[in-house]
Amino acid sequence: MPTIAQIAEALGAEAEGDLRIEVDGAAEPAAAGSRDLAMALSPRWGEALGQGRARAALVWPGADWRALGLEAAVFAPRGRLAMAGLTQLLDEPPFPPGIHPSAFVDPTARLGEGVGIGPLTIIAAGAEIGDGTCIGPQVTVAEGVRIGSQGVVHAGVRLNRRVTIGARAILQPNAVIGGDGFSFVTREPAYVEIARETLGKGPIPVPEDPSWHRIHSLGGVVIGDDVEVGACSTIDAGTIRPTRVGDGTKIDNLVMVAHNVVIGQHCLLCGQAAVAGSSVIGDRVVMGGRAGVGDNLTVGDDVVLTGNTGVLSNVPSGRVMMGYPATRIDQQIESYKALRRLPRILRDLAAGVSKQPKDG
Repeated sequence: MPTIAQIAEALGAEAEGDLRIEVDGAAEPAAAGSRDLAMALSPRWGEALGQGRARAALVWPGADWRALGLEAAVFAPRGRLAMAGLTQLLDEPPFPPGIHPSAFVDPTARLGEGVGIGPLTIIAAGAEIGDGTCIGPQVTVAEGVRIGSQGVVHAGVRLNRRVTIGARAILQPNAVIGGDGFSFVTREPAYVEIARETLGKGPIPVPEDPSWHRIHSLGGVVIGDDVEVGACSTIDAGTIRPTRVGDGTKIDNLVMVAHNVVIGQHCLLCGQAAVAGSSVIGDRVVMGGRAGVGDNLTVGDDVVLTGNTGVLSNVPSGRVMMGYPATRIDQQIESYKALRRLPRILRDLAAGVSKQPKDG
């Protein structure tokens, strides 16, 4: 178990007190035991230290740790950043190296040094797994898939054909990457195509053959380095060119990325966000929970889409968008305020009309 001195060194932080104290884990101040490092990242958490038994804590800059009853303290100028380093330090490897006897690894697959393959996992022909990558139980890695080094693939993940994943990827349970895109066509233009052009005006044509014909997905998926994909999220294969996710992008649970989409670097896609086919998302874009981007659109760099935002047209770089349809957040808030005032305005108007003298 690490000492306070080792934790401070790993975080690049200053520490005071008895630096020889060892900790087994991290805990909130009120629940901390004697071998826990309490997370007292602001003064409002400091008051709770007296309810727990922590001897040491991660504290805010300038905290009087002695007055808080501590024997040692690590100072965190940016608390959440310190938590990122601390949780990484205290976490245990999810899977051991080595191949479980129940796993199937094709003889033509190439495994790097220190690779771990869990129970009932299938590694198909020609697959490549980089050094130190750990793959959990009941994972399917299809023919020719390439996974970079030091990655973690959790239970139940499905990696289909033509998928390439960079280094240090983390794929949470039951993510599916490289499934076919939702792409179909009819022999004659379908009403949905006509409606888009006519905005629903005119008669509804009845096709002779309403059958939907599948467009197969041959483009695969290319994912960069340091990408994370959340549980039960899906990234569909491109039709001809690959669907792409840039370096450093983090995708939450239950997110849908459709075929041919291009997502830039260091983006955040929060839970239940969705990007429709062939749209392009720039670098450092944040999509809040349940935000959606329509098909064939472009969202510029550094855009923020707040939760439940629905994007129906291109968004320039640097915008903060809100609502459905998406508008600039300041405009959306003003519109919302006006909407809330509307009943009162209508009552005032009705009262004013009733007081008008009638023609005699």
